[in-house]
Amino acid sequence: MTKIAIILGSTRPGRNGKQVADWVLQQAAQRDDAEFELVDLADYPLPHLDEPMPPAMGRYQHDHTREWSDKISGFDGYIFVTPEYNHSTSGVLKNAIDYLHTEWNNKAAAFVGYGGVGGARAIEHLRLVLAELQVATVRQTLTLSLMTEFENFQTFAPGDYQADFLNTLFDQLIAWANALETVRNPELAELAA
Repeated sequence: MTKIAIILGSTRPGRNGKQVADWVLQQAAQRDDAEFELVDLADYPLPHLDEPMPPAMGRYQHDHTREWSDKISGFDGYIFVTPEYNHSTSGVLKNAIDYLHTEWNNKAAAFVGYGGVGGARAIEHLRLVLAELQVATVRQTLTLSLMTEFENFQTFAPGDYQADFLNTLFDQLIAWANALETVRNPELAELAA
């Protein structure tokens, strides 16, 4: 079964992202074509990148890096739930991505952003970062405005139409994650030939 991580990309006290990530997980639970798991960066307190060797070498010296690697490597795709801070993603999410390299390679990703302009600029920055890590990003995104999708900028209350957009995001992400399976595991392509 295809495994998808919903990565909550904010650890800020009072963050709005937890409500968003929980909603994404609730919507995902209605599907039977993939397994979804919430991965909260608050549960993986990574310091600023402190590995002496480049992540592409995979020679991790710290337990926190090995734990993060073990968690991320088991997924076929990712949904990044990202805030927008100063026209980009959160520092904690960028740092978590930078910790690893091959664990991300040849997988698929989608984005759910939130903020003043729905996290659109954070999503655009993440697309560039993930392209360098050989992650295929899908077209469909969710951009959730603090002005229209949150009551008093704090309580998440998405419009019903957002669930339709999210289902399209799931469809695209699962299709790409499955398509990349033979790239991640070339022996499967040989068996199919």
